Amino acid sequence: MKTLYFDCVGGASGDMILGALLDVGLPAEVLRERLAALHLPGFELRVGKVEKCGIAATQVDVIVDDDVPERHLPQLEAIVRGGDLPAHVVEKAVAVLYRIGEAEAAIHSSSLDHVHLHELGGIDTIVDVVGAVSGLDALGIEHVRSSPVPLGRGFTNSAHGRIPLPAPATVALLRGAPVVGSEIQAETVTPTGAALLTTLSADFGGIPAMTLSAVGYGAGRKDFAIPNVLRVLVGEAAAAGDSGMQALVVLETNIDDLNPEAYDYIMGRLFAVGALDVFLAPIQMKKNRPATLLSAICWPSAAAALTDVLFSETSTLGIRRYEVMRQALPRRSETVETAYGPVRVKVAYWGDGQTKAAPEYEDCRQLAAQHGVPLREVYLAAAQAARDSAGRAAAQ
Repeated sequence: MKTLYFDCVGGASGDMILGALLDVGLPAEVLRERLAALHLPGFELRVGKVEKCGIAATQVDVIVDDDVPERHLPQLEAIVRGGDLPAHVVEKAVAVLYRIGEAEAAIHSSSLDHVHLHELGGIDTIVDVVGAVSGLDALGIEHVRSSPVPLGRGFTNSAHGRIPLPAPATVALLRGAPVVGSEIQAETVTPTGAALLTTLSADFGGIPAMTLSAVGYGAGRKDFAIPNVLRVLVGEAAAAGDSGMQALVVLETNIDDLNPEAYDYIMGRLFAVGALDVFLAPIQMKKNRPATLLSAICWPSAAAALTDVLFSETSTLGIRRYEVMRQALPRRSETVETAYGPVRVKVAYWGDGQTKAAPEYEDCRQLAAQHGVPLREVYLAAAQAARDSAGRAAAQ
């Protein structure tokens, strides 16, 4: 499983994440091609090498010619959905933007549709978010983990005047993530950086066990007493035969008075803030009332964010929480060619070269609609192509 670790040495911002991904092997021309798919004029990506305390790092500057002083969340979402990006990239990018919008709406006691995104509503935020999501996709990253996040202190200017550091939006976005104090009297983590780390990372902690293949550094704009860089480590984790044991959290609640139409939206919100799985089961409660058991599984670092969604979006007054151990098969993602077009396939492996493959639903759905054929035909074609690929690999 191709794994990427964000090591927040000096902090994290959208620019630093882009720089680190470029430094670890993402071709600049590929990043520019992905961003060009937004059909969004008014920005230029400048990439260069700098040194931070003697460490060579890649610095990215998003030069913007944007005369729109602020945007609302629906406008940002429309820009991302209006491009020609892959569906899975669009959904992940929109999830990051929604996390930013939710944080700002809570701070300003506004709604998602009406909150004014001042500094966070510019083209540079869209470029940072779409660039980071597209970069991870282009590098074939399957699992992301982040270190604890270092937070500096001080004050900075905003559209609302002087505000404390870390910025209120940054603090709100880091709820549920491990943070540590930094000696730096400046902004070390931006709201965009916090949104990207907490949305893209499956968990937080130490460097995962992996065979290291690449290391890269993304540079921040300011110079600190320590290297103002975000370090990225890339490697192959969980070799075949590993136990794959993972410590997870289960959140569950019984609900007997919620409009069933709301569950689809709630599930989407839970996945957007880090749920690994969400499922519903019919149950009988006291006085023999029919009800629904809503369960969500997540990494421990995401439990607080999921709990907030459950309390805000459902009628529940209480949520049960318990830890479980999950044994997961190592897996990788590959693309197979079918008569209908390319399909991404998730391949799990165990034992003595045994494998099982699951085609990505979104790819199959899009190809089925494009060619006017039943979804199951595309799915079966992708599964057969994956089996053929595995057979050729075993024969070599």
